[in-house]
Amino acid sequence: MRNYYYEIMKYKDSQLSIQQKLFSNKMGGEFNGKKCECALQNYQDNFVKQIDSNEVEAYFKDNGINWWKGRTPTTHTLSSQIACINHLYSIRTDYDAVLAVARQIDQEIDSVDILYNDKEKWRGYISFEVVSEHDHLNEKRGKNKKLTRGSQCTSIDAVILAHKKDRHVLLAIEWKYVEQYYNEDKSKNQNSKQSGSTRVNNYTGGKNVPEPNLIQKSKQLKNLNTYEGSVYFYEPFYQLMRQTLWAEQMVKYRDEEIIKADDYINVHVIPTKNVKLRDKIYKCSNMDLRSTWVQQLNDASKYILISPDKLFETLPCLYNDLKKTLENRYWQ
Repeated sequence: MRNYYYEIMKYKDSQLSIQQKLFSNKMGGEFNGKKCECALQNYQDNFVKQIDSNEVEAYFKDNGINWWKGRTPTTHTLSSQIACINHLYSIRTDYDAVLAVARQIDQEIDSVDILYNDKEKWRGYISFEVVSEHDHLNEKRGKNKKLTRGSQCTSIDAVILAHKKDRHVLLAIEWKYVEQYYNEDKSKNQNSKQSGSTRVNNYTGGKNVPEPNLIQKSKQLKNLNTYEGSVYFYEPFYQLMRQTLWAEQMVKYRDEEIIKADDYINVHVIPTKNVKLRDKIYKCSNMDLRSTWVQQLNDASKYILISPDKLFETLPCLYNDLKKTLENRYWQ
């Protein structure tokens, strides 16, 4: 029998230990303006050797993408944004590699398409921090308000557009690393900011919003008798709810969007050993993550939970060195 308590307490510590050994003479940097045991002195060292840090910075800048918690890549070695980029950036323009990844998500995928939401110079088969062209989720208080990639709106960590049986399928990837969540009810107001009421109104209400009753109208999310205090407003399900609505709206408004999809799959990439996230029994459901979420869905096949090493299992041999680098840093 697995000792869950031991694994829960040790996973983040074990990952920090790995990072500290790999970067033994490069740690000691700052994160959020303070010295941090998880932080590098130079953020450029946070990228795997297969990535040119100047190139990925230029990709973010040219495409108007914000970095997590700053204007530059984070120094934090346990960042899931950096983990996502370290896994996917160097394969993003390789058709065969991206197709191999896509088929780990759904073996019936036939091909993958170039994405046109990035500027022409940067187009490939994977795009990062993707937002819709228009605000379909009431997050900017006006359908024509400009959305910023990676900041203050539902933004998808990575996207692949695949072909399956003559349909374009949007693979919306949410990448996790050492994250764990507690029991904050995001439908409750915080101090006097009324943020809880705003969230509930955005996704389930109709007051001064362009798209009323989003969850109620969803074909994928099950309706509930009440939404305040429901599973939809506890993490990580709050994120999954928004990403599901985002993907649905991308299909619904495909004629208005640069990325044109007929269907979608939400992909949750989480390391198997992060049992605090994957296997935790959540108070809002008394079940683990996957069991909780699929119970909210009308079509469970549109949600895939997969580990990063499994995602890369059939990557072409050309990337063996990348896989070894990722294994040493992330897959232990």
